[in-house]
Amino acid sequence: MAGVSSCMKYSMFIFNFLFWVCGSVILGVSVWIRVSKDVQQELEIDSSLFAGVDLLIAVGSIIMVLGFLGCCGAIKESRCMLLLFFIGLLLILILQVTGGILGAVYRSQIEASLNKTLLASVNSLQSSTEESKVFQENFQKFERMNECCGLLNGPADWGKNFNAASGSNKVCACEPEDRPTDLCTTFQGRYVYKTPCGEVIVKYLKDHLLIIMGIAFGLAVIEILGLGFSMSLYCQIQRK
Repeated sequence: MAGVSSCMKYSMFIFNFLFWVCGSVILGVSVWIRVSKDVQQELEIDSSLFAGVDLLIAVGSIIMVLGFLGCCGAIKESRCMLLLFFIGLLLILILQVTGGILGAVYRSQIEASLNKTLLASVNSLQSSTEESKVFQENFQKFERMNECCGLLNGPADWGKNFNAASGSNKVCACEPEDRPTDLCTTFQGRYVYKTPCGEVIVKYLKDHLLIIMGIAFGLAVIEILGLGFSMSLYCQIQRK
């Protein structure tokens, strides 16, 4: 009867050990960010970003568990652990493919939802409540950083708040002598940034969507290789 390939066995162990280390790093850093007030202040992370940190904690935990199952299953030649590893990896691959298909099918709904969110933010720019003022101050920082103005309709999105100043900073203020001439335009007698911030946000999402797709494709290839290795090792152990 054929034995278990040592090359495949130890390759599987090393691959999953690195997988486990990556999961440990993601989990450790995420938990550190989640519980440390100093780190949250240093990285300027507020409660609205905790959902992303919690997601990283979940991802790190899953990667750690799968890496552990793969390592132990390979080195101990445990069919049960290898089968659990195979099933876990297969479920993740199915979720990735399903997410990609749903994203393609419901693309128009996603864009409509984004536009709805931007429209709600426009209302916050025109509001005079204390909560809206905090949003407006943060949004002005975003405008200065990205050299844009408003969200959908440029400076008109600010409504009556357009001429309100935040400290020494005027809303959407653009100094044409320091910047390219096509970056600024005039509105209500002063220079402002021409590009709406909504366009900047959409461009950012589209640019990073390609990166996310590339990462997802790379992960899918690694997952398929992991599935192949684990099932091959499982079958070899069964025949031994």
